[in-house]
Amino acid sequence: MQEAIVGSWAQESHLSVESLGSLHDLNHRFLDLAAARAQGWAAPGHPGFSPGLAGQLAPLSEAQRRAAAGCPYALFDLRFQDDGHWRSRLQDPRAWCVADEAVSDDETVSFVRLALFYAWHVAAGAGLDAQLQLGMYGNTAAAFRRITLNRLPALVATEAAHLSARWSECTPFWSALTSAALRADPPGLRRVQLYGLQLAAASRLTHH
Repeated sequence: MQEAIVGSWAQESHLSVESLGSLHDLNHRFLDLAAARAQGWAAPGHPGFSPGLAGQLAPLSEAQRRAAAGCPYALFDLRFQDDGHWRSRLQDPRAWCVADEAVSDDETVSFVRLALFYAWHVAAGAGLDAQLQLGMYGNTAAAFRRITLNRLPALVATEAAHLSARWSECTPFWSALTSAALRADPPGLRRVQLYGLQLAAASRLTHH
């Protein structure tokens, strides 16, 4: 039953093998980045993690993080569910200024650059992929479709500060994901994937 639900998700979002592989790679890179920066990202005021979540991610090995990354949706977030934020960022590039730029390390900036390119590429498909994979709402996906590729570099400088774990406030999800990966429990990981699909679907229903 669970395999069928995960499979139907991929079918609905028209995920290709290449697209799913790219998403898994981004998830893996994000978990590696998060594990390397557990202390900084758990600092007060950082949106990405709670101290407990950072502590769960750091002990995972490279192989365990790769296993945890194999979800058909993003494990990272850049405020994709905030229509107002992205409307202001995408409508008027003159509104961006040096003062808005985040002070981030090179690896974080590099990840955000890749994540935004992926988001732009997925949104360009005009289907549900951006909503199902990234948690974007229709207005944000449409706004991404209207910008050209050369607009993305300016977004990277301002959005790096907003990088966070998706559903970072949902302790049961992240506890289940990291525990299953730590135990090398493939059936458990599939159950967590189903849990994540439920979270994504619930978020869409709440918005509508």
